[in-house]
Amino acid sequence: MNPDSYVFPLGKGDYIRGERPHVECILCAVNQGSAAVDRLLVGESELMAASINLYPYNSGHLLLFPKRHILDIRQLSPEENSQLWAMTNIFLDLVENLYHPKGFNVGYNLGDSSGASIPHLHMQIIPRYHNEVGMIDLIGGARVVIEDPKVTLKRLRAGLESFLEKKEIEWLKVSN
Repeated sequence: MNPDSYVFPLGKGDYIRGERPHVECILCAVNQGSAAVDRLLVGESELMAASINLYPYNSGHLLLFPKRHILDIRQLSPEENSQLWAMTNIFLDLVENLYHPKGFNVGYNLGDSSGASIPHLHMQIIPRYHNEVGMIDLIGGARVVIEDPKVTLKRLRAGLESFLEKKEIEWLKVSN
């Protein structure tokens, strides 16, 4: 693939072409609060973290990932697996309540040929809406994200704080 022959949405072209923060792993750097990357964490537990995607497909696009650096879901400990699935349900509810999508894509990209641009296991939660741009438009770079990711981050953090209080969930915390 020659990245110069493609059109990438919302400034992601530089990222795809390899102009990335100088860190070993972007998600590890996000988790550690490195100044080299934007800290986009919404919430975190002892073992897992949830971050907005800096280059979202849609508003509310989240990445859930283990705090330790692993590449494959089969490397998750039973405790990490349990927290991941609990967080998945929490964030599906949260995004549904805040953004009212008509559906979700939820899943992983595993392996070098899977399309993942971050070599750290992460689950993507992508809200889907009626009348959004189709897959061919996405490949061509024609995406319209109606909310700045920084606004999404503030909205999700505020929503998570309220959600956790209502549900009396103490093992998951809002990040700042």
